[in-house]
Amino acid sequence: MQFTSEHQAIAETTRKFIASEINPHIDEWEREGIFPAHELFRKMAAAGLLGITKPEKFGGLGLDWSYNLAFCEAMGEIRNGSISMATGVQTDMATPALAKIGSDELREEFLKPAIAGEYVACIGVSEPGSGSDVSSIRTSARKDGDDYVINGSKMWITNGTQADFMCMLANTGEGPVHKNKSLIIVPMKSKGITIARKLDKLGMRASDTAEIFFEDVRVPQRYRIGEEGKGFIYQMQQFQEERLWGAASGLRGMEQAIEDVIAYTKERIAFGQPLLDNQVIQFRLGELQTEIECLRSLVYRAVEGHIAGEDVTRLASMAKLKGGRLTREVADSCLQYYGGWGFMNENPITRMYRDCRLGSIGGGADEVMLTIISKYMGTHPETRR
Repeated sequence: MQFTSEHQAIAETTRKFIASEINPHIDEWEREGIFPAHELFRKMAAAGLLGITKPEKFGGLGLDWSYNLAFCEAMGEIRNGSISMATGVQTDMATPALAKIGSDELREEFLKPAIAGEYVACIGVSEPGSGSDVSSIRTSARKDGDDYVINGSKMWITNGTQADFMCMLANTGEGPVHKNKSLIIVPMKSKGITIARKLDKLGMRASDTAEIFFEDVRVPQRYRIGEEGKGFIYQMQQFQEERLWGAASGLRGMEQAIEDVIAYTKERIAFGQPLLDNQVIQFRLGELQTEIECLRSLVYRAVEGHIAGEDVTRLASMAKLKGGRLTREVADSCLQYYGGWGFMNENPITRMYRDCRLGSIGGGADEVMLTIISKYMGTHPETRR
């Protein structure tokens, strides 16, 4: 992956934006348990950051995913995981299918204002009884005239209390579970939608996450994305960009954690010498930095394949698996070298320690990633029958 001056310009714009508009407010947003999504996204849109890969016709830049990678990696400069995750929902989880296969009318109504930061998007897949097992969702969208009538619930919805629309996966038929689902854009002010509660989470505390109920919610059938019954396939395709985002957005955060602990252990004197003089710390940090570079190479390779139109399910799943596990390893190791200070909430490492735990759960748990990888390796029972 070779970054051009244009890639570097996007990354630099992102870093400057984070330094001026995000990091100064992180502590406040963490305390409040929410960030002002509409206000922040409008500012990001003005900087050209919300539609990098989206069609120019609807306000995007029309660039390939390598430019999004430059943006995503720079987002790791944010001193928490919440805002990067919420932004990723807006750009690479709730809108890829809409941008690629939605009708022009639908994209004009929802994608264009999302790129402009006027609308906040959320993705509605998970349910109280269906997390990583996407095929088992129970929310239904029944045809009635020109409308769908939606009943069910969605759980763990990032941006859920502030969203203007949801990209919802719902059952629109009675057939096989992989062929009876559709993706539907649901305006969140529709009658029959109830935000049941804002969830209290271990980490990602500056991001609002909601449980949402739908009772006889009517939306026009023209709000469906693509063909009816192909929603499962479309969602699996969206997951690839979500997983690439998740792996890429953690790279700089891990590096910052290492940089921070190096600065601390240079100054911290124990037993008459700086902590960093201990070879065990030097070697451990060297190992972790090497692992980060290996993950970066994997992510870059997956992105190159994605741009070329290849099936990168295997590589994206590997990157998601490795990214989730490595961020936990880095956070835990770095926290250890602060000693007692590492256990204090005033130390940013505790926030990383809490935030990064979601990486091995959200967007498909580690076990799901391993199942996918096993199928591609031919070791899963389904591939040996």
